[in-house]
Amino acid sequence: MTQVDVTTAAPDAAPAPRRRLIDRIGGPGNLSLIGALVVVVAVFGAINPGFLDPANLAGIGEAVTVFGLLAVVQTVVIICGGLDISVGSQAGIASVVSAMAFTATGGNAFVGVLAALGVGVVAGLVNGLIIVYGRVNPVIATLATLAAYKGIAQLISGGKAQGFVLDNDLFIFLARGKVAGLPVPVVVLVLVALAMHFLLKYTDIGRNVYAIGGNDTAARLAGININKYLLAVFVLAGVVSAVAGIILTARTGSGQPVSGSEGLELKAITAAALGGCALKGGKGTIGGTLLAVVLLGALDNGLNVVGVNTFWQNVAQGSLLVAAVVIQQRRSGERAVGLPT
Repeated sequence: MTQVDVTTAAPDAAPAPRRRLIDRIGGPGNLSLIGALVVVVAVFGAINPGFLDPANLAGIGEAVTVFGLLAVVQTVVIICGGLDISVGSQAGIASVVSAMAFTATGGNAFVGVLAALGVGVVAGLVNGLIIVYGRVNPVIATLATLAAYKGIAQLISGGKAQGFVLDNDLFIFLARGKVAGLPVPVVVLVLVALAMHFLLKYTDIGRNVYAIGGNDTAARLAGININKYLLAVFVLAGVVSAVAGIILTARTGSGQPVSGSEGLELKAITAAALGGCALKGGKGTIGGTLLAVVLLGALDNGLNVVGVNTFWQNVAQGSLLVAAVVIQQRRSGERAVGLPT
C-alpha cells in the first residue's frame, strides 16, 4: 500500500521544480513578455539591422528612463488599489521648478533638485489628502490634478521651456554621465526599481500594501491604517515623479512644462498593466513592469527605425493596454460587463 501511495504522489511532485523556476523568473506572465520582447527585437532587427546597433540599444535604455520611473511607482500605487493619472503632470511641474530654482539661485543645482523633490512631496500629498479625506475615487481625483498640475506648470513658466541647465556639472552628469558603463538615467531607474522591489517583497510595508489592494476590508480588520498607507503611497508617487522630472530637465537642458511629459501617464499605466498589475489592486511585480517598459521602448524605437508614422505608437500603446486588461479579465474569471455569465 505504501508503494502505491509513493507512486501516485510522484507525478504531482515532479513538476514542482519547474514551477519554482518559473516563479523565480517572475511567473508565466513575465515569460510571455520576454517572448514578446524577443519577437519584437528579431522582427525589427531583420527589417533594419541598425536596430541592433549597440548605440541604438543604449538609446532605447535612456529613452525609457523617464516613463520607466513613473511606471515603477505606478505599480506600487496600483498594487495598493489606487491609480495616479497625474504622474506625468507632476513630472512636468517638477521639471519646470527645478530649472527655475536653478536659474533663480545663480546656477545652484542642488537647490533646483531639492525644489523639485519638494514639489513632488506637496503634489503627492495633495492627491492623497483629496482621496483619503475628500473620499474621492483615485481616478477622478488624479484626473483633476492632472489638469491642475499641468495648468500650474504652464502658468509659472508662461507655457515655455525654462532656463538652461547643461552648463552645470551635476545636470551634465545626470544627462550624459555613466556609471559602470551604464548611462546615469538608466542607473537611477534601476536603483529606484530595486528599492521598490525590496519594499514590496521583503518588508511588512510591502505586504500591507498588497493586503490593502487585495482586500481593504480585511486589511482594516487586521489593524492596518489604510489612510496612512494611501497618503504615503501617493507621496511616494510624487517624489518619484519629481525624480523623473529632474531627469527630464537634465536630458532636455531646460524645464519642460508640458512637451516632455505629455502622455507619460498613459505609458506608465500601460507598462504596469502589461507587467501583470491587476488594475483592481493586490497584484503586480516591479520585474514585470520593467520588462513591459523595455518592450514598449523597443516597440517605439523599432517603429521609428523602420520609418513608421509616429502616430502609430499611440495606437500601439492603446491596443496593448486594452489587450492587457482583457487578458486580466479572462484570467480572473469575472463576469464581463453587459454579457451573460
